[in-house]
Amino acid sequence: MTGAQEFERVLDGSDKNVASFEHQGVPLIKRAQHFLHSTPAAVPLIVLVLAIIIFGIALGGRFFSSYTLTLILQQIAIVGVLGAAQTLVILTAGIDLSIGVIMVISAVIMGNVAITYGIPTPVAVIAGLLVGGLCGLLNGFLVAFMKLPPFIVTLGTWNIVMATNFIYSANETIRDADVDAQAPLLHLFAASFRLGTAVLTLGVIAMVLLVLLLWYVLNHTAWGRHVYAVGDDPEAAKLSGIQTKKVLLTVYTISGVIAAFAAWVSIGRNGSISPSSAVTDYNLQAITATVIGGISLFGGRGSILGTLFGAMIVGVVSMGLNMLGADPQWKVLLTGVLIIAAVAIDQWIRKVSV
Repeated sequence: MTGAQEFERVLDGSDKNVASFEHQGVPLIKRAQHFLHSTPAAVPLIVLVLAIIIFGIALGGRFFSSYTLTLILQQIAIVGVLGAAQTLVILTAGIDLSIGVIMVISAVIMGNVAITYGIPTPVAVIAGLLVGGLCGLLNGFLVAFMKLPPFIVTLGTWNIVMATNFIYSANETIRDADVDAQAPLLHLFAASFRLGTAVLTLGVIAMVLLVLLLWYVLNHTAWGRHVYAVGDDPEAAKLSGIQTKKVLLTVYTISGVIAAFAAWVSIGRNGSISPSSAVTDYNLQAITATVIGGISLFGGRGSILGTLFGAMIVGVVSMGLNMLGADPQWKVLLTGVLIIAAVAIDQWIRKVSV
């Protein structure tokens, strides 16, 4: 007992200061690197704000008007929804080259089921979503269970779905007037309302709500954490008990469903339903928005909010250059610069743990 009391007396006289890690002495560049690593959406948000300021200064009140800014949102609605689908896949260190044509064939299915076959529009929408989901399921099965590279798989399904789209539709466009007359529900996301001088469409609202929903799922559910884990290190994820095959299958399937939802949004935006829009570079635009938005192509890092900011950056640059009367090729050039810069910044941020 005496020994214990002596021991306690020694402790009473010991140093009770707690070890702490101060930021003093840490270079500003390192602190910025740590901040950007912990807040992936910060870089695209900063770039977006700078782009708005630069074009605002160059164009004055014309650019800063609420009408112009909401018009940008309307123009990126389709790409924003597709970007959300692409984000899920890229977070698993994969890529989906087929979501653009999945969107187009889903729109063609919706249009033909509702107008050509005369089936109720809600059933037509469900049919389109089902087709998109099945296309995504095929991609997921080939990637997860057949162990084929995502790039090769989706390049193959891109060709298959595109050919199927043209064969099924006979490359016939369904006119805007026919959609309005027989299936007005397909134009749902074209509906607009005013907030002062701002004009918002239901397509814009749907894009924002979808991104917020996916942000919540990715950050506050077990499935979302599993998606990040599979993208960061699939072997470690498997050893920790995560069913990596199931995660990949669900990611690609959900991506296909979201692409089909983008089809519904695109019908509202474009009016008519054209199978030939399959040759439009929607998929490339979605990948661009995702990469500029800070989603790492190596998987496991990034925020889906960044994808929304990335799509807005492209929209702001495009609108700003158009209003300045610049050559359209400047948009292409600046987009290429932004993509390379985004990947370079991602590589630099990833070194924070080294």
